[in-house]
Amino acid sequence: MSQEATSQERNKAAVRAAFDRWSAGTGSPFELLADDSTWTITGSSPLSKTYPRKQFLDELIAGFNARVKQPLSARVRGIWADGDMVIALFDAEALAHDDQPYRNTYTWYFEMKDGKVASAIAFFDTRQLDALWTRVSPRR
Repeated sequence: MSQEATSQERNKAAVRAAFDRWSAGTGSPFELLADDSTWTITGSSPLSKTYPRKQFLDELIAGFNARVKQPLSARVRGIWADGDMVIALFDAEALAHDDQPYRNTYTWYFEMKDGKVASAIAFFDTRQLDALWTRVSPRR
């Protein structure tokens, strides 16, 4: 097995394990973010842009969690790796504080470096996120 194949399989296994911990309620894929990583939300939403790790976690993830009664749960359809890129396709849902469901399908592209996510690009229906963001006030 080549060095690249070994690294590729290690990266894929790390992402799979992070999603498994997320499903079990004991962790999340965000734990894989390197300190200097970036997270890009694609699309034309007001929330669509590239965030440094801390801003992404503090604004987007904390803001999302403050709007839902139950944490986002994911059902993975597949995880693929090609070199340093790991791609995850999954469906996710949560229950908002207004008792309305939040449902979305995501594809996340993780550029891996030394077992950590150096950068992520997220594709999903940003209209669903915008609706949650404007409809539900955050609760702490």
